[in-house]
Amino acid sequence: MDRAEALVRLAAAPIAHLATLTPALSPHIVPVTFALSGDFVVTMVDHKPKTTTRLQRITNIGHNPRASLLVDHYGEDWDALWWVRIDGLAEIHDRDGVWEAAREALVSKYAQYRERPPEGPAIAIAVERVSSWASTP
Repeated sequence: MDRAEALVRLAAAPIAHLATLTPALSPHIVPVTFALSGDFVVTMVDHKPKTTTRLQRITNIGHNPRASLLVDHYGEDWDALWWVRIDGLAEIHDRDGVWEAAREALVSKYAQYRERPPEGPAIAIAVERVSSWASTP
């Protein structure tokens, strides 16, 4: 699939998996809500139960900003399988313009955030590379 189609599929997906590296260079992958916001893919620390807003993904990005975000579609019909991966540099934002734009994009995408928008730090990944695959064109 071409880049435009990959980004359309990415934007429509309800969940993604964010991959970062721990300070010890171990992979760390977590499911996240996300949205496209300009040239960035954004996600935020939200109100779902967590012991702290200083999550491992935030620590990881502070040590190494390289990140990947993966969305995929799986089904019993293997002719409909596909995935899209974004690679880029991630930055943490809190209460700035990028944070506001991330929050707005997430509230627009997810009905669950309309009554209770995310309040924690935002992660913005600058889209450097888009990789994709589909079982059929």
